[in-house]
Formats: sequence, C-alpha cells, structure tokens
Amino acid sequence: MPNTVIIGAQWGDEGKGKIIDFLAKKSDAVVRFQGGSNAGHTVVVNNEKFIFHLIPSGILYPGKKCIIGNGVVVDPKVLVAEIKDLQSRGIDLNSLYVSNQAHVVMSYHKQIEEIEERQRGRRKIGTTKRGVGPAYTDKIARRGIRMGDLLDRDVLTEKLRMNLSFYRDFYRLDLSLEDLLEEYLDYGRKLKRYITDTSLLIHQLMRQRKSILFEGAQGTLLDVDYGTYPYVTSSNSSAGGVCVGAGIGPTQIDKVFGVAKAYTTRVGEGPFPTEIKGEVGEMLKERGKEYGSTTGRPRRCGWFDGVILRYAARVNGMDGLILTKLDVLDVLERIKICVAYKYKGRIIRNFPSELRILEECEPIYEEIKGWREDTSRITMPKKLPEQAQKYLRKIEEIGKVRICLLSIGPQRGDLLVLR
Repeated sequence: MPNTVIIGAQWGDEGKGKIIDFLAKKSDAVVRFQGGSNAGHTVVVNNEKFIFHLIPSGILYPGKKCIIGNGVVVDPKVLVAEIKDLQSRGIDLNSLYVSNQAHVVMSYHKQIEEIEERQRGRRKIGTTKRGVGPAYTDKIARRGIRMGDLLDRDVLTEKLRMNLSFYRDFYRLDLSLEDLLEEYLDYGRKLKRYITDTSLLIHQLMRQRKSILFEGAQGTLLDVDYGTYPYVTSSNSSAGGVCVGAGIGPTQIDKVFGVAKAYTTRVGEGPFPTEIKGEVGEMLKERGKEYGSTTGRPRRCGWFDGVILRYAARVNGMDGLILTKLDVLDVLERIKICVAYKYKGRIIRNFPSELRILEECEPIYEEIKGWREDTSRITMPKKLPEQAQKYLRKIEEIGKVRICLLSIGPQRGDLLVLR
C-alpha cells in the first residue's frame, strides 16, 4: 500500500477512525499529524467500542507503529489516561511514539479558552474547551512548551516562569509554578519511553519502503486556512497539513482520500447551508448516533452538500472519496442533494471564501427517490438497491471524484470496496 493520507471532506466527524482502522491492516505505520484531544475517532470491534483522542486508530493492530506527529498538540493528562485505558483492555502500546517537538496542552490553556469563549459572546466559536486553540497560539507566539521539555526540569522551569508571568498580567490567572512543574515533570516520566524524534522515525520507515497511513483529525471545512473561518479548528486539517505536521516532504505522499458522510453534519457554531430543522434532522441525528465522541454534544444534521465536496476535492487534491453511513438514509422516501448555492439571486457553484456570503447562501437541491431497503446487511456492491446506486453516482457526478469505499454500518467489517 502506498503512503496515503486520509482527511475529512466535511466538518469532521465523518467516520475517519473506522476507515483508518480498516486501512491500517495493510499499512506498516499510522501517523496522526494535527489537532489535539478535541478530536475523537471511534472504532467498533466485535461490539467493543474504542474511542481515540490522541492515539492513532491503528493501535488495535499489534506491531503497527503508531506515531503522534509534531503537528499535534498533546494534552499529556489525556494521553496518559488513554494509554492506561488501552493497556487495561489488553492493547499493546510498545509501538506507540510521540514527537518530542509536539507542543503541550497545559492546564492553563483550558482556563484561557473558557475566558476567550465568554468574551466572544454571541460570536463564540463553540470550541470543545480542551485548550487546543490557546496551545496553538502559544506555539505560534514562540512561547510553547514541547513534549521534549517535559524531560528537562531546567528547561521546563524557565519556560513556565516566563509563561506564568505573561498569563498573570494578561489573563489575571493565579498559577503555581511549583505545582505545574511537578505535575508536568510527572507526565514526562510516565511518557518518556514514547517520546522521540518522529520525523526521523518516519523518514527511516520510508527509506525501508514501509507503507504509511497519515490520519487527519477534524475536516476540511474546519481547516484554519480553508475552513469557515473563524468557526474552525486551530490547525491545518486539510491534506496540506501533513508535511509540516509529520515532518515529510510533499513528494513522499502517494495518495489522498477524503472521507464524507452520505449526509452532512456539523458540531459547534458557524454557517451550515444544508442544515435540516425538524423531524428529518432529528431522525438523522438519532439513526446516525450523531453525538460527539469527545464531548457528547449533539451534531447538527443536513443534506449532502456537493458544493463542499467539490471544494474539498480541490483543496486536498483528492484521489478518491470514501463515503460513510449510507445506511442511515435507508428509511427516507425522498433524499436531497445540494448541487449549488443561491446568493442574492445568482447561482454559486464554487464554495465562497467569505463567511458573510456563505451565511446568506441558500442551497439549491436535486431530489431523488429513496430506496427504503436495509443496506446494512449487503455484502456486495452490485446488490445495493438501484436507487442507492443512483445516489452514489449523483454524488460522484457533483463532486467530480470517484467513490472507492462505502461504509454501511458501525462495525469494523461493515465496508464495501467499490473500486
């Protein structure tokens, strides 16, 4: 299997964890390249649910190297708890590696995020309040603490002293240097065996012609540059984030695949043109179990948005599409697909980069007849109902990208390989 990138083609929550788990079987290593513990990837194996926040989903396969890259912001408290939980369930963590250059989410980052969200008022972002945004802010402001710093008392002391002085003045936070120092040095001791130069490790694996799977968190529309800014995450969740987040060159990527639901969801604030209010939206939420893996927040549900798919295919250079949760639509008599937007009387086929325009866009739909059959038990693509096949062809036509893999249920094996 070539070096492959898996990214979200919508607003995140597309089911990437299950897809990574499926593809990891044929890969030698899985690399998480951005985001933090604000992401949650869910995998169901033999009716046992695993929810990953930082550790790559491929850890369920013994011997697969699972790497948390330098582009991730790591909450060591969450990571230690996640390791402990997996070990208690018999999962081998000997193949886990964490970048020494990955920045650390500190406890004060969560306090800062709470303060900033309150200050935004009605324009709040709707963050998970996991401290991820402020951790990235510190990184860019060049005052961040990195995982390697947790192994050096002197370095950590110096950085904490400088940061606490700044946060006392700017946010009026009353923080104890000694308490923070001892807490995070303890995390360093617990995680020391995993911390290494992961960019070098990935390079060595590539020199050995090993196949590597790069795992994105969130989705394209939450990318800090190409998403619905400012209602976005604080990292590059599109394919462009792989190189800086894993420490590789662009020529070392062979394939990019996007993952999208057969409908659309969004959590948090921000514009959502195809959002469905009322009975159908509630039905999709309940059938699709649309509650956040990390926070439990209900997701907003809407019809499939072809404008977004075309945009995601363009900015990520997608080689193919992986579609999930087709079975959620099984009960619908009529299904809508957004093919364009209408803005002040004119038709828009390309995703607008200005938030004020997107907020006023109305979706233009094409409607097809539903299939009203259970697709969750189908084992061969050609046995899909004709109307379901028509729906998939319409998505391919609108998005200008081929569907190569189809998920029709929550279990590890509920997948159909189309091409």
